[in-house]
Amino acid sequence: MRNIPHQRSLLLSVTADYALRAMLVLAKDTTRPLRAYEVADRIGAPRNYTAKTLNSLARAGLLTSLRGPTGGFLLAISPDSITVAEIAAVFDGRRAIDRCLLHDRPCDPTQPCSAHDRWAEVPRAARKALATTTIADLIEPNYAPQHRVPEAARKP
Repeated sequence: MRNIPHQRSLLLSVTADYALRAMLVLAKDTTRPLRAYEVADRIGAPRNYTAKTLNSLARAGLLTSLRGPTGGFLLAISPDSITVAEIAAVFDGRRAIDRCLLHDRPCDPTQPCSAHDRWAEVPRAARKALATTTIADLIEPNYAPQHRVPEAARKP
């Protein structure tokens, strides 16, 4: 087997990867709201970049942002209700593979290349894995859904 260099993620953009890591930090530490710089330091990401990422997640309804001296970010919903696909969609949308793998042209399913059918299964399998994996699945394999979203973070 060849030595393949480590990559952050083969399925997610860099921003979606940081967002997933941030969500995992917030799912593990539910004792209080965490400030953006605390999350950034824990995931090894730039502070300003993390703040923008967390605000995007809050606008998408996945996080709650609380202002003030005791403010910060909290999960808006339970970790067993948030899929990796939902997080990725905030930053990546639906990234389509639109180039033919073997030829320098757009992919044309009506005139498929010899790799088309086999290769088309790869993004399909990846999308399925992201859509069926929750934050709870990643923080603890035997996660019990008793996680409580703090009262201050609940949406009216």
